[in-house]
Amino acid sequence: MAASAFSASSLFGSRINEPLTLISSKSRSKLNSKRTPPVKISCDYSCLEVKDVYYRPPGTQINLLNGVSFSLPEKSFGLIFGQSGSGKTTLLQLLAGLSKPTSGSICIQRYTNEGNPNQSPKLLVPERVGIVFQFPERYFVADNVLDEVTFGWPRQRSGLQVKEHLALNLQRAFNWVGLNGISLDKDPHSLSGGYKRRLALAIQLVRTFRAQVPDVLILDEPLAGLDWKARVDVVKLLQHLKKELTILVVSHDLKELQDLVDRSWRMEMGGVLREECL
Repeated sequence: MAASAFSASSLFGSRINEPLTLISSKSRSKLNSKRTPPVKISCDYSCLEVKDVYYRPPGTQINLLNGVSFSLPEKSFGLIFGQSGSGKTTLLQLLAGLSKPTSGSICIQRYTNEGNPNQSPKLLVPERVGIVFQFPERYFVADNVLDEVTFGWPRQRSGLQVKEHLALNLQRAFNWVGLNGISLDKDPHSLSGGYKRRLALAIQLVRTFRAQVPDVLILDEPLAGLDWKARVDVVKLLQHLKKELTILVVSHDLKELQDLVDRSWRMEMGGVLREECL
C-alpha cells in the first residue's frame, strides 16, 4: 500500500462499490461552498475549567484529589508536575471521562473577548478529549499502521459520506503529526520511539476529529523512555500542535517542556493542586 494513500476500500473493506480517493483541494472548495455557511468573525474563546474537584474511589475513605481547581484557555499548553503518587494521573483519568469526580465540575466555558461568559458552561465529554497514556506503544494491537489507526472504526454499515469524512480526518491527523510520508503497511512496533508517539497522537486526533477538533489533548509523560533525539522530535511536534490544540501534559521533564508552557501547576501529595510558574 502506498504511503498515506487513503481510500474507502482500503479503510473500510472491499464491498464499497464506489472507490473513494482523497478529495482534491479544488473539489473540496466546491463542496465547502455548498455545505459550509458563511463564516462569522468572532473573538470568543473557550476555556477548560476544573472547579473544586474531589475524588474518592468507590469503597474507600480517602480522597485522592482534594479541591482541585484550574483553568486552561484554548490553544494553550498546560503542565502539571509533582511527585509520583500525588494524584496527577488520577486527574487525567477524570478529565478523560474514565472516572467521575466525587464532587466538583469539569466544563468548557466560552467567553467574550472582554472575558465575560457568553453561555452556560458545558460538561467536558469523553468524545471531545484525546488522551495518550505513558508508553502508548505498549497498547498497539495491529500489525500495520493503517489497521492500528482505524481500529474500532465502522466498516460496512456506514454510508459513503461518513467514510469520506473519516478518510479526510485521517489525512489531516497524519499531516498534523508528520506521518504523511509513512507506509501504511509498516508494523507500528517497528517504528522508532518518536514515530510511535506520533502514531499514538494521530490515533487520538482521528478519534476526536469524528466530532470536531478535540477540546483538550491530554498527554501523560510524553517523553518517557525516549532517547535524546526522539525527545527533541516530540517537543517540536508538541510546539506545532499547540498552534491548533489545547494541550495538557503531566510530566517530570520540566526543562525540555518549559518553553512551551503557558500555565503550570504542582500536584502536592494528598491531591492538592497549586499554580506554580516554572
